[in-house]
Amino acid sequence: MISLTINDQTISAEPGQTVMQAALAAEIYIPSLCYHPAIASSGACRICVVEIEGRRGLATSCTTAVAEGMVVRTETPEVQQKRKNLLWLMQSEHPVDVTPGTQFAKVLAHVGVSEFPAGHANSERPMAVVEGDPLYIRDPQRCILCERCVRICKDTRGVGAIGLIGRGIETTVSTPEDEPLTEAACRFCGACVEVCPTGALRDKTEFAAEEKTESLLPCSNTCPAGINISRYVRYIAEGRFQDAVEVIRQKAPLPLTLGCVCDHPCEAVCRRADVDEPVAIRLLKRYAAQVDDRGWQEKLLVKPETAKRVAIVGAGPAGLTAAWFARLQGHAVTIFESKDKAGGMLRYGIPRYRLPAEILDREIADIVSIGIELKCGESIESVEALKAQGFDAVFLGVGCQKGTTMGLTGEEDPRCCDGIELLRRIGNDEDVSLPGRVVVVGGGNVAMDVVRSALRLGADDVKLVYRRTRAEMPADPHEIHDAIEEGVDTHFLTNPTRILPTDDALEIECVKMELGAPDDSGRRRPVVIEGSEFLMEADWFVAAIGQASDLPETLGVETNRWNEVVAESGQTTSTDGVFTGGDIHHGPASVIKAINAGRLAASEMDVYLGGDGQVEQVFIEEEPAVEHLGRVADFGCRGRCDVSMVEPEDRKHNFSLAELGFDEAEARKEAERCLQCQLRLLIPEAPTPK
Repeated sequence: MISLTINDQTISAEPGQTVMQAALAAEIYIPSLCYHPAIASSGACRICVVEIEGRRGLATSCTTAVAEGMVVRTETPEVQQKRKNLLWLMQSEHPVDVTPGTQFAKVLAHVGVSEFPAGHANSERPMAVVEGDPLYIRDPQRCILCERCVRICKDTRGVGAIGLIGRGIETTVSTPEDEPLTEAACRFCGACVEVCPTGALRDKTEFAAEEKTESLLPCSNTCPAGINISRYVRYIAEGRFQDAVEVIRQKAPLPLTLGCVCDHPCEAVCRRADVDEPVAIRLLKRYAAQVDDRGWQEKLLVKPETAKRVAIVGAGPAGLTAAWFARLQGHAVTIFESKDKAGGMLRYGIPRYRLPAEILDREIADIVSIGIELKCGESIESVEALKAQGFDAVFLGVGCQKGTTMGLTGEEDPRCCDGIELLRRIGNDEDVSLPGRVVVVGGGNVAMDVVRSALRLGADDVKLVYRRTRAEMPADPHEIHDAIEEGVDTHFLTNPTRILPTDDALEIECVKMELGAPDDSGRRRPVVIEGSEFLMEADWFVAAIGQASDLPETLGVETNRWNEVVAESGQTTSTDGVFTGGDIHHGPASVIKAINAGRLAASEMDVYLGGDGQVEQVFIEEEPAVEHLGRVADFGCRGRCDVSMVEPEDRKHNFSLAELGFDEAEARKEAERCLQCQLRLLIPEAPTPK
């Protein structure tokens, strides 16, 4: 170690450190604008000058190495005046309204520069603000040419999308030909914005400091299961597919199922969408899971037996997940499923052209293989009965598997049914056919599954009736697109009012709607247009408008007015030792939400049973981030890879998998589109005065 004195304080420093680094380590602040801990020092701004005993002139502390016995003074009158002169010079071409909260504003306040001295004047450069780029605003008037953005883009990221353009007083920071960032090979990683001290580069969407992680890494922070999306997407881009699937498995034991049917809320917030289109995250998950070599099985560790018994009621995604994580903690786990096969709505609610039975069977087998007992065809009517059998904890994850009808006059006709019941019969391999004309009412994913299944069940004509417009439909846009591509006839702003059965057909009376003021969901409320009644003729009528709980009253737990299980805190109910999760707790939702609820419930159960609640198993340790991205000339213009689909005419008459997914080259190419937003979060803050 090296001993030196700064402002009469003796400190120690590592050999090779600069005076700036040594001072900051000792919590001695030296103002600077070009220095940043993430970038090699240049001494360009000279604001960090200090006096060093025995040396002539002032030295830049960010480039001067420490030496044994060195004596440094950082706040002498000469040093302070030098800083003021430099800051006045910077301000002379800077807008008077210094951006509040920036490092520049803080340095000005620390040095004591609040106004120009006599004889000095501000003369702003007439330079236009660039607002046409994705994600960022470039305000060259506020640039002080500290070069931090240029250096981190070139030296750290290896991109070089921006640089110093022009000479002398005409020098600015811009792209080489002053072209848009999308054409300058910008990787949109945000490093330049992160290190800018003045607000010359700033995010288009402002956020508070406490919102930074959520705002800059929305994919992982929006994933209901908290999967580290940016990490596994990076692994896929690098060809590390097994590492990718092991990252996913840390949070979810059904990765390939998710890759097929997840509603991917992460994609809706992907920041790449502001450049062109979001990264196809779900399809990347699917590819990684498809090529899983199952190496994680050798790493899997089931903790020693605890002598505690856990009953899982319902073998849907929530129950299967809760069982998996509870078993990993060493508890004996038994799953009770009322139907003949496990899977819940994954099997009896999602058609096989989206989720083949063999995929679901394989992932359920993986879960059961770690020592879980699965009892199908067993309905549970009482929690107390389970406790009497010796179970120490009970998880209720029976889902909402009852369809809802519209309550229309004539809906009791046998040619009318609800969508959930129809999908259940299909999933149960019953002999179902819908020849002729089919009318389906609804706008969610269940309605999309029903209309597309109707085509596969022999319908000649399928009409989808929805009371709002396509823009308000809650179904996944790609599901709507695929249904229309297969020939489904859509009737928006339409609603049935009654059904008039005849011997030959169903006469469905409908009215036209218009959108009024927004309702509680935030969508505009559909309003009936008076006198717009008309008839629609069909052979079959299916209401796919929702689903509900059919939880037996004898179960003995607190429920709400929708007959859903109430949790007092997290996934824990008011009944001792009873936990819940999935649709039966929060109402009909997504597979990924159910999986998350199952994992959280397993953690709470483990604590209840005397464990530490740390149910997740890390298959692959985190590693240092690779900050070098490299230059990719067409990065900003790389559109989303098209997924291979079976042609509509070939797929709409059978239940074979319709979406073929990516091959290896497509998966890597798509993953390479990721902006790697997580890297910006690793950039340390520039030092500022206390």
